[in-house]
Amino acid sequence: MTTLDMNRIPKHVAIIMDGNGRWAKAKGLPRTAGHAEGVETVKKITTEATRLGIKYLTLYTFSTENWNRPAPEIEALMGLILDHLEEEIFMKNDVRFRVIGGIDRLPASVQNRLHECMDRTAGNQKMTMVVALSYSSRWELTNMAREVAEKAKAGTLLPEEVTEDYVSQHLETNFMPDPDLMIRTGGELRISNYLLWQCAYSEFYFCDTYWPDFDEECLRQAIADFQNRQRRFGKTGDQVEEETENNK
Repeated sequence: MTTLDMNRIPKHVAIIMDGNGRWAKAKGLPRTAGHAEGVETVKKITTEATRLGIKYLTLYTFSTENWNRPAPEIEALMGLILDHLEEEIFMKNDVRFRVIGGIDRLPASVQNRLHECMDRTAGNQKMTMVVALSYSSRWELTNMAREVAEKAKAGTLLPEEVTEDYVSQHLETNFMPDPDLMIRTGGELRISNYLLWQCAYSEFYFCDTYWPDFDEECLRQAIADFQNRQRRFGKTGDQVEEETENNK
């Protein structure tokens, strides 16, 4: 088992859960079987993330572009959300459930189930598990820009009031810090319209493992890699080392 520095666990981990379809194809199974197995991985990783002390776990589940997939696959994905949104997992691990994205596009049955789960887990405090559903960064930023334009037109917002903090507070993710670590499984080396603003200074970790095979040890390896990096945020390495030494 990979050894971790428990004092340097990332506060917020975001994951692009890629490879469900390819995992299924490699095994001669329908794509829906890959998605079903991917849901089981979500349960394992949510439990492990909670155990490690991660405070926010954000999972890219369904993008705005995914609406272009075949209708039967979309229907199956919606069914999986309904069937596997098990509050027992959240209650057992003291996890709050949140959703970001344009969920008004989802079937009413799915919307209702999501709201029920958010309401019933609202008091949980150990970790917040965030599901990005019908989400994309361009959609999110466009909505924010439209809101700014409307307020400016109405005379209720001045140009100098549009700061970085203002933007951050008017995005879907305004209730949590930006990701420290962004993980993508499945071997692709892109972030696919995911948390573009929020990941400005995130550390990226890409692995070839398909999401259904991504287990607790894989998560620990990603965190260990994160812990071996020096996060400079525009400063020099010497500056960071000096600040670290002064803070001891």
